[in-house]
Amino acid sequence: MLQTTKRPDSPVSIIGAGIAGAWQALLFAQAGHAVTLHERGDAAMTDSTSHWAGGMLAPWCEAEVAEPIISRLGQHSLDIWRRELPDTPFNGSLVVAHPRERNDFERFARMTEGHRRLDAAALAELEPSLEGRFRDALFFPTEGHVEPRRVLPKLHERIKAAGGTIKFSSDVSAADLEGIVIDCRGLGAREEQPELRGVKGEMILIETGEVQLSRPVRLIHPRWPLYVIPREDNLFMLGATSIEAEDTGVSVRSALELLGAAYAVHPAFGEARIVEFGSGLRPAYPDNLPRIGVRGGRISVNGLYRHGFLIAPALAELTLGYVERGQIDNEVMQCG
Repeated sequence: MLQTTKRPDSPVSIIGAGIAGAWQALLFAQAGHAVTLHERGDAAMTDSTSHWAGGMLAPWCEAEVAEPIISRLGQHSLDIWRRELPDTPFNGSLVVAHPRERNDFERFARMTEGHRRLDAAALAELEPSLEGRFRDALFFPTEGHVEPRRVLPKLHERIKAAGGTIKFSSDVSAADLEGIVIDCRGLGAREEQPELRGVKGEMILIETGEVQLSRPVRLIHPRWPLYVIPREDNLFMLGATSIEAEDTGVSVRSALELLGAAYAVHPAFGEARIVEFGSGLRPAYPDNLPRIGVRGGRISVNGLYRHGFLIAPALAELTLGYVERGQIDNEVMQCG
């Protein structure tokens, strides 16, 4: 088992510069450790699962389908996001539904907390573009969202400012490294953790100046929740499906559902310009729960599934607590 230490100069090598590895590197560097973050891809991170993520920071919404541990980690992560990146937008999220999904909408309301119900007038006041579109909505005022392709470079800069080193195009293994090694490779670790599987999340990026939204809108759907997430420069991300498949690309069926969801939120999306299709494979264990494993002198952080941006900061704090003080969170950590 890894020997914990309180020495701040203990070298720490982290493999994988996606959202999980970036938060590990930032918190360890801030704690005074000599951190080196290795990423096999280049600085654009286009091969990373994080590149295709929605960036939703929505622990109360996720409680509808996720285990309580996700809500616990997610709510704590919001505090860390606010502390480390205070410009992170926390202006809430909305859940809406059309009349045919009314029963599912009411079920969602019963199974989640931290929301208030808005009537049509209050919804229009909050999001003028949605005036007349829905008779009511659920508003989760304390949730937030980030744009992964903008926030990951910010985290990388924060790591370097804290004294950490980032090495892109560095395809290393734990055997190549000394000191504490934290493996955040996602599906890249499957040769050692064969229970991992990939769950495909698809997205479409569209552009229009005809609709303005200040927060993500989740549309209740018979198979999965569909999101319309505003981004800068009149862009909107449509996502994210959860498909038990490990192929790449976006299927015709998913494209139709994602584009149809956007049109259902607002008809003006029908005239939007499609900028990009894409998909990423989220690493998941059979129970879809995250795991911090300590085995043979190495730590692995994996299985973040569709909650990477939501829970990565809290997982990094748990790892740091273990290394420095021997603290163990029994719901998340496995030592052996």
